[in-house]
Order: sequence, then C-alpha cells, then structure tokens
Amino acid sequence: MTTRVEIDHRRGAARHPEKAHRPDNPIQRKPAWIRVKAPTHPIYHETRALMREKKLVTVCEEAACPNIGECWSQRHATMMIMGETCTRACSFCNVATGIPKPLDTDEPRRVGEAVATLGLRHVVITSVDRDDLPDGGAEHFAQTIRAIRAAAPATTIEILTPDFLRKDGALEVVVAARPDVFNHNLETVPGLYPTIRPGARYYNSLRLLDRVKQLDPSIFTKSGIMVGLGEERIEVLQVMDDLRSADVDFLTIGQYLQPTVKHAAVDRFVTPEEFEDYAKAARGKGFLLVSATPLTRSSYHADRDFEALRAARDAALRAARDAALRDARLKAPV
Repeated sequence: MTTRVEIDHRRGAARHPEKAHRPDNPIQRKPAWIRVKAPTHPIYHETRALMREKKLVTVCEEAACPNIGECWSQRHATMMIMGETCTRACSFCNVATGIPKPLDTDEPRRVGEAVATLGLRHVVITSVDRDDLPDGGAEHFAQTIRAIRAAAPATTIEILTPDFLRKDGALEVVVAARPDVFNHNLETVPGLYPTIRPGARYYNSLRLLDRVKQLDPSIFTKSGIMVGLGEERIEVLQVMDDLRSADVDFLTIGQYLQPTVKHAAVDRFVTPEEFEDYAKAARGKGFLLVSATPLTRSSYHADRDFEALRAARDAALRAARDAALRDARLKAPV
C-alpha cells in the first residue's frame, strides 16, 4: 500500500517565527509519482523508541523527510548532532531557527551507543548550523566520529556538515577524524542563493569540498541539490561542472518539497524523465555515483550507495592501472 507524502503545514507559525511575516505560499498538490509507503513497520517504531531513549535528534523528523518510513523500517536513521535549533534561516528548510542550547558533551557517546545498538554497517551524521560556536561545531563532529569508531569499529561513517563559513581551521579538525564520506550540500544553483540559502555562500561551499580532497584524497566527497525551485537546466549542468572541478565523487538530486506555507514555494514538480536526464548528464561528467530521483535525499540508501562508491572507485583504479600497463608495453623497445 502507498500513500501520498503528507507534511504537517500547520506547524509553520510556531516552529518558524522568523518566517511569520512572510506571505503564505499555497501548498501545491503533489503529482502521482511522489509516493511513499506509510510508516507502519514494527522496526520503524523500534528505531523511533531508540532515538527517544538515547535522547537523540534525527534530521529525518526535523526536516520532515518523506522517506522516514522506509529508512527507519530498515534501522537507518540520520542523526542530527548539536541540538535541534539552527542559527540559519534558509527558506527551504524545516529545521527550527533560533538561539541554540550549549553543546551536550555526552552526545557523541550516546550516538556511538545508538549506532552499535542498531548494528549499522553505515551511518550518516549531520548537524544544524552552529554559527554561535568558534569552530562551528567541528570538534563535536570529530568527537562523534571517534565515539562511533570506538563503539562500532566496523561501521563506515558519512558526515553531512555545515559550511563552516568564516571558521578558520574547522574543516581541518573534521577531516583529521577521517570520516569515510564527507558530504556538504550546495542545495541549489548559485543564482538562487540570495532567496533560498541567504546565510551561505556558493563558492565557499564549493571550496570546502575541494579542500577536503586536498587534505585527504582517500575520503569520498559528496554533494546534493534540490530542483523545482525555479532553476534552469543549464544552471544545474553548471553546478555539476563546478562539483567535478572540485573532484566531488557523488552527486544527489531530489525534488524540493515545501514544508509549510511560510517556506519557499515549489516552482514546479520535475518529472522522473527529467531526473533520469540529469542522472545521465552527471554520469557523463565523471561522477563515480549519481542518485537523481524525485525522492532522493542526501542520506537515502546511504549504506548501499557507499558500497557502490567503493566498487566504482576500485573499478576506476583498475582501469587506470590497465591503461598505464598498456601504454608502457606500447612504449617499450622491441
């Protein structure tokens, strides 16, 4: 049985007082191709109970992700560290904005325990923006990575970080903790940043991803954008080129879904055929892996995708070695 994605639009006023002055943007009826399974599986409720027991926040709930039923039923939850209040007020995001509470120093340990209890092969850790902290929360990310390594040594770790804007040295602290995947989303095309992601800077985010590869080429890098916000196809293709120039390995593209009437309006619903066209274009530009569907989100099927990433890199390295051997044989004197 399937059902349409439903988001509680009534939460907007209480959850986002900073957006209260904005005019309402009517919620459009979603097309038939955006469907998810209703969250009725017993493991879904077990996962939810564990998050409550460990007093952990998940982006699955805070961002009203449409895939929560499927993911939690497979014991996959993206944990959001450093609280549930963000210092930014992006017009697409359902995470609450305000003054965050002090960091919970015991949180890394509880995250590690939860990962071990769930028996995860791969975990995704994200956070709110913490512009109030001198390092943007970089050391807290590093402590969380180390706690997961201690509690669940076999688990691979993917982080989805803020942009660490004007936080000198923060990125180096996170990279030194050696996550397996470093994800930072560009979110949209640069021309839409002033209205969609006003607190961020497109080229700062791009440089962040480039710098990760400079610091540690063994770490996979990943980024994602939403479509349906008013971007043009040529702008999306340019973002792909920009990401490849930063040697980003994995690109995700998903449909923007409007959380409340106070958030940015959906310009249009991009068809599955257009998503496939984007995926084909991205693969042609050299990404190791591409996920482009209406319901694609940054951490959707992250465990499966990580295995595909490793296999793709291994295949690329083998192909490069074989090519080098062929060249050497051709150049060798007879």
